[in-house]
Amino acid sequence: MSELVWKTAVELAALIKRGEVSATEALRAHLEQIDAVNPELNAIVTYLPEMALELAREADDKQARGDSLGVLHGLPIAHKDANETKGIRTTMGSPVYRDYVPESDDLIIARLKAAGCITLGKTNVPEFGAGSHTFNRVFGATRNPYDLSRTCGGSSGGAAVALAAGMIPIADGSDLGGSLRNPASFCNVVGFRPSPGRVPKYPGSNAWARLSVDGPMGRTVQDVALMLQAIAGYDPRAPISLEAPASLFADDLGRDFTNVKIAYSPDLGELPVDPQVIETIDKQLPVFSDLGCLLEGAAPDFRDAYDIFQTLRAWSFELSFAERFAEFGEEQFKETIRWNVARGQGLTGADISRTEVKRTELFHRVREFLDTYEFLLLPTAQAPPFLLEWEYPTQINGVAMETYIDWMMSCAFITVTELPAISVPCGFTEDGLPVGLQIVGRPRSDFAVLQLAYAFQEATRFYERKPPICIL
Repeated sequence: MSELVWKTAVELAALIKRGEVSATEALRAHLEQIDAVNPELNAIVTYLPEMALELAREADDKQARGDSLGVLHGLPIAHKDANETKGIRTTMGSPVYRDYVPESDDLIIARLKAAGCITLGKTNVPEFGAGSHTFNRVFGATRNPYDLSRTCGGSSGGAAVALAAGMIPIADGSDLGGSLRNPASFCNVVGFRPSPGRVPKYPGSNAWARLSVDGPMGRTVQDVALMLQAIAGYDPRAPISLEAPASLFADDLGRDFTNVKIAYSPDLGELPVDPQVIETIDKQLPVFSDLGCLLEGAAPDFRDAYDIFQTLRAWSFELSFAERFAEFGEEQFKETIRWNVARGQGLTGADISRTEVKRTELFHRVREFLDTYEFLLLPTAQAPPFLLEWEYPTQINGVAMETYIDWMMSCAFITVTELPAISVPCGFTEDGLPVGLQIVGRPRSDFAVLQLAYAFQEATRFYERKPPICIL
């Protein structure tokens, strides 16, 4: 049974559909793993094994009747505690929502359920997903399975840890400044930030919002592609959702990369990056030459990207929290959220409009760069997983991080371009801490990004290295 938890999602789904393993058997194996490792890791914070067992039995009955099965039939999953789940507590990591039970599912949750997933609980997040360190006053901190003294990143931190430790085979998450990519990097799993609209979001107070996207996480690129077959695709309630069908992600990930031009930048020309991260990635760069790629050191001009991200993030925080502050009192929210909201409240219309002009100019500079290079490679995170007791790194390479999100700019700069980006395992520091490589593609080239990530993964296979806590 324990071997089942280390099957890829693609492998496990195939075993279930062939009738070699039942959904109930697959779930029981994962529940045993959760009981064994979650008490130390604190990744799954609302845990519903009895409900999950009933869902698994229903899935087995459905299969026995010969009913049509979804692409994720029988796969256990725990949903990010920032996504609303019908009838299941959704705290968002905040004391003010400690007992909140939604009456409906967010769209991504509804699609996962329709595809046959077996919900077993919720995964931990920072308070309202703010910051890339998963801790809150409701459930406490989630620990990194590769080093229990370190953070797992965030905001989809509980999801990444649950994947890395064999508690679930796939996970949902979201990404504004790196919330799918950073925890994937810190936990040796795959986190994919798709193009805005690829995975439609509903409901929401701003249906045209594009900074934050929902997306998949898995232990392999194939598992991420499998999940996209369930969660991607047009929805009329989401005005920016893309028309391309989810079946696009069922195509073969294999591709010949001979003579494909790729750029690599360790720092985008201006960001401080820990030498351990650069050294770990540098060791793997020859893999791309082995794949036939033409790899060159180069980067687009990311001038203004920092100010663009900080301004648009602050604007979105003011929109998200102004009513909550009025309802609950702003003292109920952590200081970094209050700071971000205050910055948003101080913005003028002229600030925002001029920022959008700069963002447009940035997009075209990067787009033109990618006319020459099909992909851009860079570190996912600027530092390895940091100590659990830190709220965030206050310096990297002696450069002060002025805000709680300054250290995340290797992801945030990519966010404001709206380009698809993935974090794929790229090795380990001398201390055994995971490091992720970020692969960025051309506009809406989501599938091509998966193809290059898959080629790199198969050449390196770092995903096969289990966390120490899981090695018996």
